[in-house]
Amino acid sequence: MRDFPIRADAALREQAETYARGGVTPASAALASTVMLVRSAAAGAGVEVFLQRRVASMAFAPSMIVFPGGRVDPRDAREDVEWAGRPPLEWAATLGTDVASARLLVTAAIRELFEESGVLLAGPDRDSVVENLGVPMWQERRDALIRHEISLAEVLAEDNLILRADLLAYRAHWVTPEFEPRRYDTRFFAASVPMGQTPDGLTSEAEHAGWASPATVLADLARREVRMMPPTVVCLEDLADAESVDEVVADASDVRLVLPELVATDEGMVLRSPIPSRGHR
Repeated sequence: MRDFPIRADAALREQAETYARGGVTPASAALASTVMLVRSAAAGAGVEVFLQRRVASMAFAPSMIVFPGGRVDPRDAREDVEWAGRPPLEWAATLGTDVASARLLVTAAIRELFEESGVLLAGPDRDSVVENLGVPMWQERRDALIRHEISLAEVLAEDNLILRADLLAYRAHWVTPEFEPRRYDTRFFAASVPMGQTPDGLTSEAEHAGWASPATVLADLARREVRMMPPTVVCLEDLADAESVDEVVADASDVRLVLPELVATDEGMVLRSPIPSRGHR
């Protein structure tokens, strides 16, 4: 088991204490996807990951270090969208869900990655991806997606692009604790940066974005210089242990749903998860 102390703002601690007294009815958890975008480390073995620090005004996870991600959009998951790699039926088996939800989760991962980093996992055929995404046309489409004026399905249809679902790997499944007012049922994916594309930090949801060493960010967390939610911590620990990008962009073999529970201890309220303790960290 793994305990994560609650060091959030006073309002969240109060919400946790109210829940512990039986005074909070859990909100439903919305489907969401997030993507760990990785590349080979600049020096030696291992990987670097693209991270964002969310702006302080965000309703969910303000000022926290996160991966690009967000809620599903039903408009993205049209059945006429062409996929490369495993079809939605196989993704459903991989993700442990129904086909409709699998479509939502995979398309959300690709849309959110594009919106928040400018990386688009789609191409004119099953063996390539779009390049030159820095031109005004693509920035306009990205902005329109962010404003919810168009869907990813419409973007793909307009340019006859194939969704490169084969470039995603499934890594983890976490659900927000029941005491929190905003809850998400989130699948964590991983992808490497496609040739010809460069991620950026051009999103209003982040005050900073860029490449980082997982081990360095975890050291910053230990010194309380940054804040992260438990799933981000655990995923970064896995990335810190990885020796190569290839190791990361393969499906994890033991994905299981993790729903942290609120537990009162002598040291205060903690979130307890069925995740082994990382004594070497």
